[in-house]
Amino acid sequence: MNLHEYQGKELLSTFGVRIQRGIVASTVEEAVEAAKKLNKDTGTSWWVIKAQIHAGGRGKGGGVKLAKSLEEVKSISNDILGMHLITPQTSAEGKLVNQVLIAEDVYYPGESETEEYYMSVLLNRSNGRNMIMYSTEGGMDIETVAEKTPHLIFTEEIDPSTGLQGFQCRKIAFNLGLSGLAFKEMTKFVYSLYKAYDNTDSSLFEINPVLKTSDNKIMAVDSKVSLDDNALYRHKDYAELRDKREEDPTEVEAGEYGLNFVKLDGNVGCMVNGAGLAMATMDIIKMAGGNPANFLDVGGTADAKRVEQAFRIILKDKNVKAILVNIFGGIVRCDRVAQGIVDAYKNIGEIGIPLIVRLQGTNAAEAKKLIDESGLKVESVILLQEAADKVAEVVS
Repeated sequence: MNLHEYQGKELLSTFGVRIQRGIVASTVEEAVEAAKKLNKDTGTSWWVIKAQIHAGGRGKGGGVKLAKSLEEVKSISNDILGMHLITPQTSAEGKLVNQVLIAEDVYYPGESETEEYYMSVLLNRSNGRNMIMYSTEGGMDIETVAEKTPHLIFTEEIDPSTGLQGFQCRKIAFNLGLSGLAFKEMTKFVYSLYKAYDNTDSSLFEINPVLKTSDNKIMAVDSKVSLDDNALYRHKDYAELRDKREEDPTEVEAGEYGLNFVKLDGNVGCMVNGAGLAMATMDIIKMAGGNPANFLDVGGTADAKRVEQAFRIILKDKNVKAILVNIFGGIVRCDRVAQGIVDAYKNIGEIGIPLIVRLQGTNAAEAKKLIDESGLKVESVILLQEAADKVAEVVS
């Protein structure tokens, strides 16, 4: 589950990470009041207006701007709120901006220059260990840094039996070229950042940039936080931070019915039970010359209601030219699924596109008979290759 920048910063702050202070606003009036409060609390007279969407590269799309007066706060907030912000990480339509973060300007002048660094905490899936990735090239896309200057990216892996050690925090500060007060501040920052990641059961904490201010303070100027959905049962207060407006409406609806659904850009709808079978089904569709329009796993209890809802969700995609149902009856009986398909078909009415059904496993023969004798326009097949051939026919 992704968090907005302001939510991620609030989370970091509870673990002792110094953050760029700010107040979230949903209206222009709230934005102006937030700026006034920040001026009173922090003394800042310049403010950074940041669009709050679940996507990076906001500045490139005009979603991050500096305001040097309350009038500019009002004008810029009015421009950003309600816009469809397009960034390298959004679709061509962009994302609607419902909130802005009014943040203090921390790039204040001083005796020394500010510096920006990149830092993230994530799981190294090759060895199952958490790692801290960091670079002196903060403020840039880490992909660009990796491509053009890979020697400027460092990693520090954490032994799960001992956790993050003090010498590792100091090593990170040293590799970033810090000394004196900034060195001490960075070691504290790294320790607190990792503690936040570990204790929240997160899958990613990315801070870009980490800022060294002109008076050698280290703080998070941005935050990208992704919490592990599988651990939210342990953090019910974090689950409340979910913003469904940032998610695909169809995927949200599917989740409410217990369906695992991911929309894709293809032309063949998939309905399966089990993630492994779903991947195999998508592969066979691709090999047959089609393109999967979705990943949809109805799970092990594919009753009539769930099957009907799955059909309705798939049919919302106007690009779907055919639907392939591929169910293995292990826990669930195939004849029960077949009855669900028949009932769903009748309730929905004429589907209007080819429907190919393959049911294998418990009571598969009874299921095929039920489908064949239903009188519905359904192609019933036994072998996966038959299903692929049928897909090839309808998409060619």
